[in-house]
Amino acid sequence: MYQYDKYDQTMVEQRVAQFRDQTRRFLAGELTEEQFRPLRLMNGLYIQIHAPMLRVAIPYGLMSSKQVRKIAEVSRRYDKGFVHFTTRQNFQMNWPKLEDVPDILAELATVQMHAIQSSGNCIRNTTSDQFAGINANEIEDPRPWAEIIRQWSTFHPEFAYLPRKFKIAVIGSEEDRAATKLHDIGLHLVKNHEGEIGFEVLVGGGLGRTPIIGQQIRPFLEKKDLLSYLEAILRVYNRLGRRDNKYKARIKITVREHGINHIRELVEAEWVQIRDQLELNQKEIDRVKSYFTEPEYEADAAADESYEKALAEDKAFARWAKQNTFAHKQPGYRAVYVSLKAPGIAPGDVTSDQLEVIADLADEFSFGEVRSTHNQNLVFADVKQADLYALWLRLEADNLATPNINTLTDIICCPGLDYCGLANAKSIPLSKQIAERFGDLDYLYDLGDIKIKFSGCMNGCAHQSVGHIGILGVDKKGEEWYQFTLGGSSEADASLGERLGKAIPKEEVVDTVGHLLDAYVDLRHEDESFLATVRRLGVDPFKERVYADN
Repeated sequence: MYQYDKYDQTMVEQRVAQFRDQTRRFLAGELTEEQFRPLRLMNGLYIQIHAPMLRVAIPYGLMSSKQVRKIAEVSRRYDKGFVHFTTRQNFQMNWPKLEDVPDILAELATVQMHAIQSSGNCIRNTTSDQFAGINANEIEDPRPWAEIIRQWSTFHPEFAYLPRKFKIAVIGSEEDRAATKLHDIGLHLVKNHEGEIGFEVLVGGGLGRTPIIGQQIRPFLEKKDLLSYLEAILRVYNRLGRRDNKYKARIKITVREHGINHIRELVEAEWVQIRDQLELNQKEIDRVKSYFTEPEYEADAAADESYEKALAEDKAFARWAKQNTFAHKQPGYRAVYVSLKAPGIAPGDVTSDQLEVIADLADEFSFGEVRSTHNQNLVFADVKQADLYALWLRLEADNLATPNINTLTDIICCPGLDYCGLANAKSIPLSKQIAERFGDLDYLYDLGDIKIKFSGCMNGCAHQSVGHIGILGVDKKGEEWYQFTLGGSSEADASLGERLGKAIPKEEVVDTVGHLLDAYVDLRHEDESFLATVRRLGVDPFKERVYADN
């Protein structure tokens, strides 16, 4: 993984000192709330219902065990002993005191972590595939390119105050585990007809109040032109983006209002002016790539026979291995999901004690590395098959081995009204109830891949618009109601869900999920997924089940 040089470290430490002084001046009454607000947002700090919320960046989801231990330490010392992982691969602390935030940031800076640009109208954390670098289907590892974008975008003087927040995702295979089509810019490493590797560039995707799927602006971009082309897009957006209405300020609205063809013309014209100035030379590309070398895999790892023996002898282990591990390009290794979706736990939450266990296991079993995922879980990327049984036992002992990845209870959920000052309704309690009601593993496996995404407001931080089952909390005269959508996807076949019907009262949400599942079981063809069934039949048969008594 990338390691800071003296310039990176100095930059982060200077930002901590700057924010410490800004916080001191605010607490002393020398800065108004209006003056302090953009300063704290640029340092990842929100003011929520009960306390400030601090969002810390995890570039493309990659953490060292040392960083994970530091997260555990600061969450225990300055918070309530847990953190929340988000769909941008970041983590959040929900209970820090404002006066402690500079100390938290100083602690994190000692392990090369920061909260810079994790909020505000700027370029946010660049995300990627949690299996980057280990996927046999990958054209090329996208992590070096995400790092190049991080270095270019951090403190970019022209893009610190954009019309609205801006998000970029990069993937290296046809499988999309980073929701690239729902980003302001999505980048796909692809090969052209000559076999040269470059980028397909998508623009104008986004969720929230007006969900839109991104459109291709350029089918192939040479690697050397990556930063110049990104800069051209950002410049055009910075000029054209709406600043009179925050609900129409995202680039997705700019593209929709002007049309992709006109935006393409403007970007290409801008690009001509700056292309040569920002060309990436091979020396710099190689420098960044040098941080992402393969670990020292054991050449004879595939010769182990103990893994197959354990699968045959322990059904619980076999169930976990099938559901929570992923194929690896290196024979004899697998990637392992650490499920943060145990029954009774808020999706994405993990305690300080569990984080310390995870750090120890990363050192012992996965070359000291941990990855966060778009779906609010964690991953050990490089585990020998011979070590899987021992790893599973340790995860099981700390409630981190729930075998539910890509099942109904692997729910994406925002903090909702329990924490967020923007929310209209609660999401965490109902997510827990859904997981408890439908937690029978045989039932889950029979249902197959069903993705529930649950947001407490129109901002859609849990991406409900692209859930197989999307649930959105709304306020009706002070009461919590919930709108359902069906048939969405954030993957390579990205689609927006269709509204099921009128909003559902809070006390009927879990039953409504049950009605949808019953309808699916009755209507599906053999081996047909929930999403495929919805796409084949539309929402009407499901609507009939849900609203039958109305």
